[in-house]
Amino acid sequence: MAVHSSQIYFDHAATTPMVQPAIDALTAQLLKTGNASSLHSTGRSIRKELEEARESIAKAAGCSAIDVIFTGTGTEADNLAIKGLYWLGAKAGKNIIITSTFEHHAVMDPIKWLQEHEGATVIEIPVSKTGSLDLTALQAAVTQHGAKVAFISIIHANNEIGTVQPIDQVVKIAGGIPVHSDAVQSFGKIDFNFNQLGLTAATISAHKVGGPLGVAALILKKGVNIEPVLHGGGQERDIRSGTFNAPGIIAFASAASNAMIHMQARDAKIRKLKSLLITKVLAAVPDAWVNGQSENSLPGVVNITFPGSDNEGLLLLLDMAGIACSTGSACSAGVHRPSHVLMAIGLTEDETTSSLRFSLGESNTEEEIDKLAAVIASVVEKSKSAANKKVSK
Repeated sequence: MAVHSSQIYFDHAATTPMVQPAIDALTAQLLKTGNASSLHSTGRSIRKELEEARESIAKAAGCSAIDVIFTGTGTEADNLAIKGLYWLGAKAGKNIIITSTFEHHAVMDPIKWLQEHEGATVIEIPVSKTGSLDLTALQAAVTQHGAKVAFISIIHANNEIGTVQPIDQVVKIAGGIPVHSDAVQSFGKIDFNFNQLGLTAATISAHKVGGPLGVAALILKKGVNIEPVLHGGGQERDIRSGTFNAPGIIAFASAASNAMIHMQARDAKIRKLKSLLITKVLAAVPDAWVNGQSENSLPGVVNITFPGSDNEGLLLLLDMAGIACSTGSACSAGVHRPSHVLMAIGLTEDETTSSLRFSLGESNTEEEIDKLAAVIASVVEKSKSAANKKVSK
């Protein structure tokens, strides 16, 4: 196969193309000089624009401006929330963390670190075959251990299979226990309102909604004074010190506002494309199946298992055909291991390594899906053949 110079991009869950309003905002800010923490007029001018951006992001997220704490990445925001909430609870003798079996690694790994280094006890709540949280098990855990629970962390929308969790019900079951949610995949794509959900903390990121890489935010309810991970100049309520990335923050706000304005129309378009992709791919590869559920899921995330194939081989063959997708979370790319998300919903190890994630965005078209459908059967057959040869050796 010849390598195509112009790829079809089905990896929007990894990162999205920057939207024009964000590009314009970023470019304008990059031409300016000044530190938003400086007291001179140049610094104050940039700080004014930054605080207006904070207000804009708060409006999009359904929280107060003071709740928005800017960070460099979603991973940083997750770590800040996980460690900060645990340390806060530990001061009151609480050492239990409740989470799910299929969180993003940015939540899983700091929880594991707290378990290994701080003596935290971790309770993982299972999910169904479609990826829905077992609320009965959650209720049982809270009933039994509630007085010792430092916090609960449940992802809002899973990054690999797209299932959306009933966070409002999680908060209700928590009954006052702090609840954090990684909303990186859901913010700007589906309804997400921090205050209405009743959350204590949430994580959002610019590059998932058409903003730049390298800027994100922890939304943390006013009055919850967690211990910082970084110490320095005392920015961001003395919770996240560091020089403000004013260009990134202001571009983030532009992208978030743009996402909210176009959400309904974009959702309808992408869900239509998702349905078409599923129909055409399953018609081309009859023994394949979709992981997760079509209802109550992200509009653009489709995870498909192609039994007998190797997902890294599939990815490379599709890449050569001019189609970009992924084997799962971009944060785990290059680490060839079974997907804990797919294993959590009941797939075998072999099935997890035969699965691909296609994530759609507003820029995708029906013609691109037709091109995928035209090559997927031959790509799967080549991957199966290569996998069989490897086994026979």
